[in-house]
Amino acid sequence: MDYSAHHTSTAHDHAAHQAAGGHDAHVHGGASWGTAAKATLHCLTGCAIGEILGMVIGTALLWGNLPTMVLAIALAFVFGYSFTLFAVRRAGLGFKSAIRVALAADTVSIAVMEFVDNGIIALSGAMDAHLSDALFWTALLGGFAVAFVITTPVNKWMIGRGKGHAVVHAYH
Repeated sequence: MDYSAHHTSTAHDHAAHQAAGGHDAHVHGGASWGTAAKATLHCLTGCAIGEILGMVIGTALLWGNLPTMVLAIALAFVFGYSFTLFAVRRAGLGFKSAIRVALAADTVSIAVMEFVDNGIIALSGAMDAHLSDALFWTALLGGFAVAFVITTPVNKWMIGRGKGHAVVHAYH
């Protein structure tokens, strides 16, 4: 068998793999669990910062549950998108293109996380707890953990199909 035409370079061609939807998707037919977990953790970090900040601000301003939750969700999206936005801007992407990449990479992931996390917070009664109550922090952190577990397979599926965080890989 003649391998000379198969690969003339000894260097691994990341650009070709990434253009095909990411290394894992091209080589293995789907994303690895590690890649999915890393993407989910990336989104979760931004979401957690935004959500905690929103809860603290809403509570400090003595807002009711609904406006506090709306603020927390809005800030979760802002911070979640900003992590990707700053990363692809550092890679040299223009602002408008960076926004499109962040929206494509993170919208589904953040939405699933926020739905799960806020559902747990609402169902547990933690929205009526104070910031100094263990119930509030247990529900919030537990919600993040459950959201991570539920969102990781979603991200794996999306990345394996060249969507979600796969669009960011071209800029790493």
